[in-house]
Amino acid sequence: MGKISAVDLFSSWAEMGKDEGMETGHAPSVEFMITKSIPKLNGDFSAIDIGCGNGWLVRKLNKFDNCLQCTGIDGSESMIAKAKNIDADGDYFCQKLPGWAPNEKVDFVISMEFLYYLKKPLKFLSELNKNWLNENGILAIGIDHYLENTSSLSWSESLGVSMTTLSIKEWTKGFEDAGFSNIEFYQYGAKENWAGTLIIVGRKLMP
Repeated sequence: MGKISAVDLFSSWAEMGKDEGMETGHAPSVEFMITKSIPKLNGDFSAIDIGCGNGWLVRKLNKFDNCLQCTGIDGSESMIAKAKNIDADGDYFCQKLPGWAPNEKVDFVISMEFLYYLKKPLKFLSELNKNWLNENGILAIGIDHYLENTSSLSWSESLGVSMTTLSIKEWTKGFEDAGFSNIEFYQYGAKENWAGTLIIVGRKLMP
């Protein structure tokens, strides 16, 4: 049996109401990502959430006093429809990635559980640096599927979805090669049989 796309998988999850569970499950890791990222931003900031799902993180960031605007991007029409239904005034766009970039760059790009579904995620890091982020902008990603998290290595087969499996060293070097500096990584929530969510934060280098 051939593998389905991640977009098809998450569209089916949206239709089954599993997006709420994704929010609950990812919230602690995302909160940690925010605490490590927002203080690095100087003053007011604009943001994009890649793989926004039903928009829960977009709504969270838009409540920050210094957040000028947060936009949500997702490849699933079902997820975007849910986001707009919950937050009619929010900015949500259904876009397939890579191959799209915002009209205006932002100060903060955050993404939870998205990048490893790309065939060439490290190349996409370069696109984020060049076409998405302002100078001194911050990129923060969170991923549960990576080489050291052995309990995640069966996911591709069990879910029937292609995933790119990289090590922590490959991810952090990918950030460096893409032009990011002050790179930090954490394995948040590590416990027995779970290596934690790999969180990586980096700043766009000045040209």
